[in-house]
Amino acid sequence: MSDPREERRSHGAPAVAFDLAASEFRVDRDRIAGSPFFARLGGVTQVVSASGSGLLHNRLTHSVKVAQVARAIAERLCAEYVSLIDALGGCDPDVVEAAALAHDLGHPPFGHLGEQVLDRLARHRFGLADGFEGNAQSFRIVTTTDVGGPSAVGLDLTAAVRAAMLKYPWTRLHHPEPHPRFMAEPPRGASEPSDAPGTGSGKFSAYVTELDDLEQARAPFEGRLADWQQTIEASVMDTADDIAYAIHDITDFHRIGVLQHAPVAAELGQWQSNAATLAWLSDEEVRRQQRLPGRSLELLRRRMHEKDSWIVSDDAFHSAVARVRAELVDELLSSPFDGSVEAEQAVARFSMRWTSRLVEEMSVVEDPSTRSGHVLLGGEQWHEVQVLKFLHRKFVLLRPDLALHQRGQARLVTNLVEALDQWLGDRFEADRLPRRLHDLVDLAVAEYEALARSEPTVLVGATGDAPQGKDAVHALARGRAVIDFVSSLTDKQAVSLMDALSGRSAQPWSDAFVL
Repeated sequence: MSDPREERRSHGAPAVAFDLAASEFRVDRDRIAGSPFFARLGGVTQVVSASGSGLLHNRLTHSVKVAQVARAIAERLCAEYVSLIDALGGCDPDVVEAAALAHDLGHPPFGHLGEQVLDRLARHRFGLADGFEGNAQSFRIVTTTDVGGPSAVGLDLTAAVRAAMLKYPWTRLHHPEPHPRFMAEPPRGASEPSDAPGTGSGKFSAYVTELDDLEQARAPFEGRLADWQQTIEASVMDTADDIAYAIHDITDFHRIGVLQHAPVAAELGQWQSNAATLAWLSDEEVRRQQRLPGRSLELLRRRMHEKDSWIVSDDAFHSAVARVRAELVDELLSSPFDGSVEAEQAVARFSMRWTSRLVEEMSVVEDPSTRSGHVLLGGEQWHEVQVLKFLHRKFVLLRPDLALHQRGQARLVTNLVEALDQWLGDRFEADRLPRRLHDLVDLAVAEYEALARSEPTVLVGATGDAPQGKDAVHALARGRAVIDFVSSLTDKQAVSLMDALSGRSAQPWSDAFVL
């Protein structure tokens, strides 16, 4: 095969007869779109469960919109930055679109809440050093646990598409060396979480079980990109994800009446009126006053200076707050969403205007900050996205009623993992396991036995000893299989399965769609 970016894991073999597309990268897009893991995203929470309203994005609709934005970005940049893009490894719109469709395949039931719970259980209950991470699970699906490819192990995607899925092209602890979390200014996501020191990077895109797939996918870019840098295509996908998240989640919560005019207007307006005074207060004083409007926005401005000095500008921040206030607060939020034609058109105008503005001002740079990829939003637009994401976090994610809802979901996921683990440990019931769970255990046992023979150090955390003996290795594999199984459920399937396992359901659990 002449183009190493088109190489597949099956010894470089081209697409097989049952694929409909002629282009290798279109084949990848079709395999992803046809995967049951992709279809399941229609039943997975984006932020909160939609409860049948039809007004909230789920992971499927979010992924489709990310793909739409990503392709638009790629097509524009490829026409304007031809030489630089070629020097950095290339950018094909089909690759970008395929990676965007695949980027959320690994997100578990109940969105980021489910991700946090599964990570804690993977590390603490099962001793899995690399825990659980949605991006790494997506990569595991397309390389390992999906059976839609010609070899029934993963989807056998090209190197370019697999590399484009790697938002964070490192494992949690061990690859590459030196690990990017030890850099003077670590890439975004590479630092250790402040509440979990010693656990490795907060974000990463591959488990140790898929390290060979990561290395093979990145091989065509050797010498063009640093080990820790995203490919151009990954950078486009990552930026498109940010845009879709910032805009579409905001409009979602306007639609259902959660994002309301008065508190958002007060936060932005009070900061604008008192910015000079607030700037003189100490961090401690601002935090003490955090319940007052404007203080949380001031803390955002300070965090941006601390984390992103390479791009942050107070003038641009002031302009971003003014634009968001004018176009989101005073225009879109000024009238409650009532389902009318006028309300629908207002949402559509806001979404299209902002998406177009962000896409049109993007560029490719040769030597970016370690905190950024090669594909950059314009400076003004970058600040605007930060303000939109701040509003989403403060007025949606941090709402007490959402916290109440999520605590129940966290307990459900925890109980489900524990119940399945106990079932696996019951030698009298081992032959009655769900077939998919049984297959996942067999797969993980083979993987972990191979790692214990060849790379035992990758099976331990930042400190500790390698697992000793067959039983210890099998315990790790069993944990990974349970995590794989639970993370592949929809929100509704997770609830129904837990009801069945706890005896609360009067009917047998008979959902055949278990990945």
